[in-house]
Amino acid sequence: MDPLYSPFLLADYYRVLEWLTALVAVLVLVSGLDDLFIDIYYWVREAWRALTVRRRYAPLTAAQLRERPEQPMAIMIPAWHEYDVIAPMLANMVSTLEYQDYHIFVGTYPNDVRTIEEVERMRRRYRHLIRVEVPHDGPTCKADCLNWVVQAVFKHERLHERAFAGIVLHDSEDVVHPLELKYYNYLLPRMDFIQLPVTSLERQWYELVAGTYMDEFAEWHSKDLVVRESIAKVVPSAGVGTCFSLRALHVLCENTQNQPFNVDSLTEDYDIGNRLGQLGMKQIFGRFEVDYVTRRSSWFGLGKDRVNTLRLPLGVREFFPDTFRTAYRQKARWTLGIGFQGWEQVGWRGSLATKYLLYRDRKGLVTSFVAMLGYLLVLNFLVFFAAYEFGWWTVHYPPMLHPGSWVVTVMAINGLLLIWRMVQRAYFVTHMYGWEHGLLSVPRMIVGNFINAAAAARAWKLFLSNKLFGTRLVWDKTMHDFPSDEQLVQTRQRLGEVLLSWRAIDSEQLANALRLQSESRRPLGTILVDNGWLDHATLDEAIAFQQGDSVFAGLDSHSPQEHA
Repeated sequence: MDPLYSPFLLADYYRVLEWLTALVAVLVLVSGLDDLFIDIYYWVREAWRALTVRRRYAPLTAAQLRERPEQPMAIMIPAWHEYDVIAPMLANMVSTLEYQDYHIFVGTYPNDVRTIEEVERMRRRYRHLIRVEVPHDGPTCKADCLNWVVQAVFKHERLHERAFAGIVLHDSEDVVHPLELKYYNYLLPRMDFIQLPVTSLERQWYELVAGTYMDEFAEWHSKDLVVRESIAKVVPSAGVGTCFSLRALHVLCENTQNQPFNVDSLTEDYDIGNRLGQLGMKQIFGRFEVDYVTRRSSWFGLGKDRVNTLRLPLGVREFFPDTFRTAYRQKARWTLGIGFQGWEQVGWRGSLATKYLLYRDRKGLVTSFVAMLGYLLVLNFLVFFAAYEFGWWTVHYPPMLHPGSWVVTVMAINGLLLIWRMVQRAYFVTHMYGWEHGLLSVPRMIVGNFINAAAAARAWKLFLSNKLFGTRLVWDKTMHDFPSDEQLVQTRQRLGEVLLSWRAIDSEQLANALRLQSESRRPLGTILVDNGWLDHATLDEAIAFQQGDSVFAGLDSHSPQEHA
């Protein structure tokens, strides 16, 4: 073999790297300008509203929410293998919500015995909890489970001759705010679709994978969804923290043969938001500021724990996956449903603004790999740089990437856009989680790129397997965590408050029992049982719940008679 062949082969390989660099630079520029447009639109809109709307109108207050008479509400929770979180989630929801007129419907599968047992245990405690059994084994898809729950909601309305004003969608790992149903109640029936922000519960600084969810949702649900609603008047459901008016679900049922949620989509939440927009339903991305109590460690866990009150938009919080495998598998389902199935079922219908947002939703099918290719190119150029410095590589063509070339100019612009992107991400993360996580959001962007690339690769694999070999697409289950009472910074409820929230007694019975207690000094629970207002089993369960012997621990341990 000609000894000069190898050096020229390396020169050819280096030229290919330069062409690939040019391609990557252009693709990154297009995507970066897209993100820049969203940023500029958001900040111009915020400035305009600060000068006009916020000066003209007083902000909505919690007092106004509480003044509005309560309307009947239904909460839907689909459950497949949720036995580890469904009980504490329900306990927290019932004890937290500042609302009385609601029912909870939990959908389960007959072959998920452990989840059924947990839901039944909670159903014996909460009289407004109804378990809905899907009539076939799981897993199918979340949409299928929800469709059966919707029919159970409608059946409940017919039996009790009382219609629900709103139907709320939640998952079994959600942490709700006390005013959530009050907010929906205030907007219904004027609005047909209400979506609240969704954010991640705070993680430790070293939990890099879980931290990417903190970063992404902090920015998406503070900025991107605001822009989406403004320019296209369409809000995609996040799958949780979503409220549908009764009218919206009835219209969807009429158009889909009683299957409002699309069983052919793994992201039924995204799909249903778009369909409601096409039907002309009134949609809103709710932004109502409330107080959140947080406990966090300062100085990356080295400083003291601090309990703070933050003013943030009312929303739903939850723990997201904290391992690389669970994260990319969950995101693969999102990518598959939004990117591929959305493309198949929705196409590119809609206004120019809608088409632009569809492009943003689907560009990750390509750009996720572009980031990986960029990292690979950097490694290759570092190897060539070392080889050149040590004299191992001497034969090369005139470089494309020279100062002043269009490729270098594009790369410089991309560098500025990257700095801007990091500043934007750090700003929203800092606002929600503190400066420590704001700084960590920058290196976590790299972790997120690898997760998104793995998710896109899995989505491509599943999609092609389905199209070429007919492989069934099913509910790709993600196991969830639910925070402890300490993480929630939850305060202890009195016995009477617990029983009221469970609807085991009514306010009149509690008032009478408290009056008798003040006269006799007997334990409140004993008075309730002796007067036939409460049974022993429910009292024992309430005391166990209150003192931390049940699914959700209290924070102190006074005797039952000390509590009202």
